[in-house]
Amino acid sequence: QVQLVESGGGLVQAGGSLRLSCAASGRTFNVYAMGWFRQAPGKEREFVAAINWNGESTYYADSVKGRFTISRDNAKNTVYLQMNLLKPEDTAVYYCAAYRGPYSDSVNRVLYWGQGTQVTVSS
Repeated sequence: QVQLVESGGGLVQAGGSLRLSCAASGRTFNVYAMGWFRQAPGKEREFVAAINWNGESTYYADSVKGRFTISRDNAKNTVYLQMNLLKPEDTAVYYCAAYRGPYSDSVNRVLYWGQGTQVTVSS
């Protein structure tokens, strides 16, 4: 079992930045590919970014490519999402995810979820 706890969400103006953190506890963190998903009101949960177990490979949704950066620190059992040039359409609850196997843009490949952190971008 892995417990995931997100932090760092909040309210920011368009064009601003936020950094989300996801602290993991439980079983060995560095065996898991990790990712971030988000869910806006009335919409399905969607993929944002993912990173492999050692941080050498990353994958982004087209909507955030060039603006968001995912990273991890296995010594601290933490994965990060640096979000720059935020837009109102980035407003959502952001969820940290640990994958069953390699990373993917499918929610069905996620083994563990965090509880989510709200990000609100005002125009």
